Formats: sequence, C-alpha cells, structure tokens
Amino acid sequence: MASAMIASRVSAVAVCAGREFAPSVASKGAVVVPSLGVVVRRAHYGAAQTTLSSAWFGCRAGLKAVARFSSRSASVGRVVATISVGDKLPEATLSYFDKEGNVQSVTVSELTKGKKVVLFAVPGAFTPTCSNKHLPGFVAKAEELRQAGVDTLACVSVNDAFVMQAWGKSAGVGENVLMLSDGLGKFTQALGTTVDLTDKVEGLGVRSRRYSMLVEDGVVKVLNLEEGGAFTNSSADEILSSLQKASA
Repeated sequence: MASAMIASRVSAVAVCAGREFAPSVASKGAVVVPSLGVVVRRAHYGAAQTTLSSAWFGCRAGLKAVARFSSRSASVGRVVATISVGDKLPEATLSYFDKEGNVQSVTVSELTKGKKVVLFAVPGAFTPTCSNKHLPGFVAKAEELRQAGVDTLACVSVNDAFVMQAWGKSAGVGENVLMLSDGLGKFTQALGTTVDLTDKVEGLGVRSRRYSMLVEDGVVKVLNLEEGGAFTNSSADEILSSLQKASA
C-alpha cells in the first residue's frame, strides 16, 4: 500500500516535469528524477517508521507533487538530492559586502555565467577548522588558482552577510575571496548539502557540509564533498591539482 502510494506520487512528479518513468519505486532499486535532481531509493516503508508528506505547488501543467520522506530509522528509505559532477548549479540568491562596504546580492547564474569559478563551503564562519585551515588555504593559493584559469574564488556559508564580512576581514582575504552569505540556507538546501548540527552545544543548527567545487559556466566539473565538517579532500591544493591535471 505504502509503496503504491509512493510510486503514485513520483509518477505525478514525472508527468508534470514532462518525463516518463518505466520503473516504479516498488520494483526498482532507485528511481531518478533528473529534472529535480532527486533519487528515491527503495526500502521497506512502514507506517510506524516513516512519515510521508507532499509539497504541492503550481506548474504549467497543473500541480506536481514532490515526495518527501522523514526517516525515523537508519534503515528506512530517504530522498537523496546531493549535487554531483555534471549537474548545473541550482539558482539561488547570495549576498555579500563589496569593497565600499555596501551589501550586494548576486544570483548563482550571474556568479557563474561564462566563468570558471571555484566555490567552497564551510559549516560556519569563525569555527576552528574553517578559520585555521580551509579559508586560509584558499587565500594562500588564490594567485595560483587564477593563473590556472579561475575567474572567481568564492566562499559560501550559512551565515549572514555581516558575519561573512567580519570573518573575511579577520582572515585578511582582501579581494582574493568573495565571501558569500547563504543566510537562509536556500542554496545549501537546493544542493542537498545540509548538515544538521542542532545537537552541538555551540548552537550551530542546520549548516552546510564542507566542500569545494570547480564550476564552469554553471556546471559542476569537480566536486570534493566532505562528510559533515570533516576536512580531508576539499582543500585549495585539491582543486589546484585537478586544474593542473586537466591542463596537462
């Protein structure tokens, strides 16, 4: 019964998006909705384990439903919508302070159109690993990255623009790194890179997983996505190495 209802909801999404699905959730390991960047993985759904809700909104063909699953058990299926190489970045509006001290906004498409951009995200401004390793690494390698063809180097975090400005000043980023605020976390949510840190005593709440990516004309070419706030493969050196290999 639950599987049939889920398959019905996913089919509704496919029809409205103009795509047809041969497989169903009940019979296949995964159903991919390319236009939405959503993967619904098969699992055993029980009424006691999963709460199913549908977010309805208008589209040209009428209404479409996006199935969203809240899991109460690690074994229960869930929606996975993490950005990957080859994907176009979702549209969103980010904010920053310019060098004159005026707050500005920029859309993702404006930031990346016709450009080669290195975008890296941190769980939080002024946090230890972000301040001592991640951000300083990109500041130090900024000139080498530009020589390798990067037009814009930007740091994004689920912090407000004032915090990002203050953090940039304290780190001495100058004009090397654009400090972008995703204050409401909408860009991070669209990427599927949120991490829930509400259990942390520091009161961080929902933030972004750490990552670095190389984006060309809005399309992800290289993605180094960390687990939560770990710092293993998202450094400036990793991105620089990828650029050097591509040009070799």
